[in-house]
Amino acid sequence: MKKIVLKVSSTDQLGIVSAVSQCISNIGGNIVESGQFVDPDTDQLFMRVCFSITSDQQYADFRNSFAAVSARYGMEWNSFDMSVKPRVLVMVSQLGHCLNDLLYRNSINQLPMELVGIVSNHDAFRRRAEHEGIPYFFMPVTPENKLDQEAALLDLIDKQRVDLVILARYMQILSDELSRRLSGRVINIHHSFLPSFKGAKPYHQAHKRGVKLIGATAHYVTADLDEGPIIEQDVRRVDHTADANAMVALGRDTESQVLAKAVKLHLEQRILLNNDRTIIFA
Repeated sequence: MKKIVLKVSSTDQLGIVSAVSQCISNIGGNIVESGQFVDPDTDQLFMRVCFSITSDQQYADFRNSFAAVSARYGMEWNSFDMSVKPRVLVMVSQLGHCLNDLLYRNSINQLPMELVGIVSNHDAFRRRAEHEGIPYFFMPVTPENKLDQEAALLDLIDKQRVDLVILARYMQILSDELSRRLSGRVINIHHSFLPSFKGAKPYHQAHKRGVKLIGATAHYVTADLDEGPIIEQDVRRVDHTADANAMVALGRDTESQVLAKAVKLHLEQRILLNNDRTIIFA
């Protein structure tokens, strides 16, 4: 059996859900999961349907017949063969907690992806990558070579046919042009103290202010720094007994878990973009 995920967005209209279901039924598909949502502010319909088929021919038949359905209702749509794992590139600097968590989850097949490489502006994790048998690309960045290195990164992404880039605490800011070129294909993680505690040692700043919640946010990267559509967030409560080091440890655990969940949602094609927001069928 082969699983297909269909993602649809359009203006809400009478008969869309029925038309989608009928098209899948006509080619012999069996719906195993379905979700839809209408944004009351824009009257926009978002839909995700997972269905099973038995052959590549059925999938070709579906795509051909659904093209006519989508044209009738003015839909934007895409479909994904879930037996084909997305090709993923991870980028990291000098903090390895998110990278190590992703590598472990990948090693136990918890994330449906093909990890094609690790990129870093430092050489700290080369041996870790070699131990896992994953290609390591050392790309040091300076103000003088930043544009050249971004061009090299884009070339690598093209050659490796990368579907998703994960910024696992990669501490270089991507240029506006690079962010636009990779729109919807880059996920970043950061602590949720932004914008209250920017710059160096945010957890130490938070400790001095006596914060009571440690948080993390995973989001898609856009040209607006740390303001892309949010995919996943979580918080952990702390009290006065937690020193700065305890807050750092708790924050890193939270970041790792939030990033992994966001990546999994993306890999399973559960996210649809609604302008600056996300619709997630978890």
